[in-house]
Amino acid sequence: MSDQFEQVSRAATEAQLAERAAVERAEQEKLSAANAGGSHGAIPFSLGMVLVTLGVVYGDIGTSPMYTLKSIVSNNGGLATVSEDMILGALSLVIWTMTLVTTVKYVVVAMKADNHNEGGIFALYSLVRRCAKWLILPAMIGGAALLADGILTPAVTVTTAIEGLRSIPVGHALLGDGQTRVVAIAIAIICALFAVQRAGTSSIGKLFGPVMTFWFLFLAVAGVANMVSNPGILRALDPVRGVMFLVSPENRSGIMVLGFVFLATTGAEALYSDMGHVGKANIYASWPFVKACLILNYLGQGAWLVANAGDPTLQTMDSLNPFYQMLPEAIRPFAIVLSAVAAIIASQALITGSFTLVSEATRLDLMPHLQVHYPSDTKGQLYIPLVNSVMWVGCIFIVLLFQTSDRMEAAYGLAITVTMLMTTTLLTSYIAGVLHKRGLAAGFAVLFGAIELCFFAACLSMFFEGGYVMVILAALLFVMMYVWRRGTAIERTQTVFLPVRNYVDQLAQLRADNDYPLLADNLVFLVGASEPDKLDRDVLYSILDKHPKRAKAYWFLNVVVTDEPFTHAYTVDSFGTDFLFKVQLQLGFKVNQRVNAYLRQVINDLVTTGELPPQHHTYSIYERRGIIGDFKFCMLRKVLAPETDISRSDHRVIYTKYAIRHLCGSPARWYGLENSSIVFEYVPMFAKMRPATRLERVSLPSDTQVERQEAEDVDIFSDDLAGENAVGRDMIADPTEQMPALDVDDDPEE
Repeated sequence: MSDQFEQVSRAATEAQLAERAAVERAEQEKLSAANAGGSHGAIPFSLGMVLVTLGVVYGDIGTSPMYTLKSIVSNNGGLATVSEDMILGALSLVIWTMTLVTTVKYVVVAMKADNHNEGGIFALYSLVRRCAKWLILPAMIGGAALLADGILTPAVTVTTAIEGLRSIPVGHALLGDGQTRVVAIAIAIICALFAVQRAGTSSIGKLFGPVMTFWFLFLAVAGVANMVSNPGILRALDPVRGVMFLVSPENRSGIMVLGFVFLATTGAEALYSDMGHVGKANIYASWPFVKACLILNYLGQGAWLVANAGDPTLQTMDSLNPFYQMLPEAIRPFAIVLSAVAAIIASQALITGSFTLVSEATRLDLMPHLQVHYPSDTKGQLYIPLVNSVMWVGCIFIVLLFQTSDRMEAAYGLAITVTMLMTTTLLTSYIAGVLHKRGLAAGFAVLFGAIELCFFAACLSMFFEGGYVMVILAALLFVMMYVWRRGTAIERTQTVFLPVRNYVDQLAQLRADNDYPLLADNLVFLVGASEPDKLDRDVLYSILDKHPKRAKAYWFLNVVVTDEPFTHAYTVDSFGTDFLFKVQLQLGFKVNQRVNAYLRQVINDLVTTGELPPQHHTYSIYERRGIIGDFKFCMLRKVLAPETDISRSDHRVIYTKYAIRHLCGSPARWYGLENSSIVFEYVPMFAKMRPATRLERVSLPSDTQVERQEAEDVDIFSDDLAGENAVGRDMIADPTEQMPALDVDDDPEE
């Protein structure tokens, strides 16, 4: 009966595995068909992905009309200072900044520099890292600043949208004049936004895409409706007017006006980072539509400002926002709700871009290995739980710290200008070193370096008004990257790899040595990538020197994640033995990395081919015993030793790196080994140690010296106990004479 039950169970399991394999093959064929005709791994153009692009990529830059002209006008003295030349000049700066920075630099130039269809500053660095060693510094600075901006963006956009509700009576009655309710609602929305990240970029894009498409159409229609009465506003397309406005007396903000103009380009860096999520073809197709809608709305706001500059009622308003005021009163409530939804979506671009940035940083050894989920069948669309949680907490902290959007806007832009400067540095190196066009690189560096240095100077003037927060956040992230990268470099200089074949005889002898207990049938070490025939010295030291570990078979397992979603492959090197195997699992990025199950399949294959002897069990709950024995996984964790021969600063770096590693979770969970038998061993990281100081043997102390030492040890903590609890020397000789036997029937409490 039990044998029949076991056969039925095995048949059911095999059926489930076959069904799962069929599903995975179908998904792989579907993905391959979708990518046919495109570059390897690239997301092809499709109307559906264009819709996803509108929902994922353009949220941040798409909400810039809500506050860009508002900030320029309010910081120039308000509506009373508005003139036609002032508006035309400000609009010219906005339009040409968007054209040069977003369109030319990012859409035309930066998106050509993709690393296997991935974008972002770290992907760019991976292309130019061989051009110069120092280029890692701008990559780290820019990446840290962009991640810091990703924490601020959801906070400022959501808070700004919520405060916009005060421009209608119902919203003012709901929020009141204080910020308590605004902060509470903003935090609730931020919590909901980060909670849905687990669903994946594709799912979120399909939800947000139609909303953002309607949003951009709304921007265009609202702008055109106000331009009809003043077609002359199109003169703002002349770039000369922007330059003249900068040096004009009508510009009361001076160079600081560029800090507010720069708000029109926020989201450009996220556009580049999100390229791997949606594909460059879909960005190329959608950006002209987005840019046209944005420019039309800016022109409409400018036309309304020129027409209403002399209105005394509007001049008395504390915070005039032309984006809302140019709309008819009947439409304004709907526009406020729509803009609030768009502001929530705006946060998505930086969040998804941050996932990509961290993933790229991990590959470059700038950040620790983290658990990554791929909610969809496209490699660029990923979700990192720890990063999501950290950004979640950071956004709430920003909202609680600043309370109002005006204070947040002081910090908004400083971090992203730093990132843009660093991206310009790397792009210059890419054009000169990779494309070998030094003349073009020089022109690119001069043009965009000058523009972005002006933006940086303008934003730096807001340092003490809130910009310091972004500097602190970026500095903390930079320090973490530095520690991780420096620590990895120190480890590599101290790691020793040994040829496995030199130790085959010793391992064979240990395997047959019955003087040592059998630790496991299969002893498995998870190892990093190395030369095929070599292993880290610490692995061999653990087996042979640190309490020799006897097993029937030794496995050195390395996991490689491929660019294809459903790869299931492995390689084996047996070193000419039937008990020593170095296995590389090649798993697709969508494949669950449960190495225990896959290793069983490998062992079963090797037993079938005769490369590994069957591992029969004497005892089992099954009448039909299997041919695969038990497993024990050994994980080595390198630690610092007090005798480590490194500088004090390097010692602190390594100590900090291991503290960060501890906070990032256990590899056992990443590889699905939570329920497996695991041995953790701690080994000194370094082969080079300080020579130990030689001890000098001295004679035993006399009784007088002992008594003197005991007298010196008496203090206020021991003086009260010296009489009642002191144990005499005579009791030490034979304690049984002083202590009566305890009767088991006696109650100690009596």
